Amino acid sequence: MIKARKGNILTENVIFIVLNLVFIAILLVFIFLKAGSAAVLEEKYAKQIALAIDSAEPGMVIHLNMQDALSTAKSNGIQPVAAVRIIGNVVTVKLRDNGGYSYSFFNNLNFDNGISKYHPDETSTGFVFIIGG
Repeated sequence: MIKARKGNILTENVIFIVLNLVFIAILLVFIFLKAGSAAVLEEKYAKQIALAIDSAEPGMVIHLNMQDALSTAKSNGIQPVAAVRIIGNVVTVKLRDNGGYSYSFFNNLNFDNGISKYHPDETSTGFVFIIGG
C-alpha cells in the first residue's frame, strides 16, 4: 500500500491554482484588447447602418455618429469616405487594411444610381444617409 505524502498534494494544488490564474489573466487581457478593436466596430456599424436603412422611408435623412469608428479608420490610414461602402443591398464598413465587415439590408433602396446618397458629415464625426424616393 502506497501512502501519499501531504507535501506532495499541497504542491500539486498550488501548481493547479497558479496555472488557472495565468489562464484567466491571459483570457482577460485578450478580452480587453478585442473589446474596442476595429473588427468589433466594423461589425457594429455595418449592422447599425443596415438596420437604419431597412427602417427608412423615402425622404428621410439619417445622421449616424461614428466618431470612434472614423478615428480608428484614420489611425489605420483609411479615409472617412472609404470607411463605408454600399453596393447593391450590402453595407460594408472597413476600418483597417486587412478587414471589413459586410451586412445586407432588405429595403429596395438603390444607392448605386444616386437616388439615395450617403457621405461623411461636415465635421467628419459620422455619416449622413439621404433616402431617396
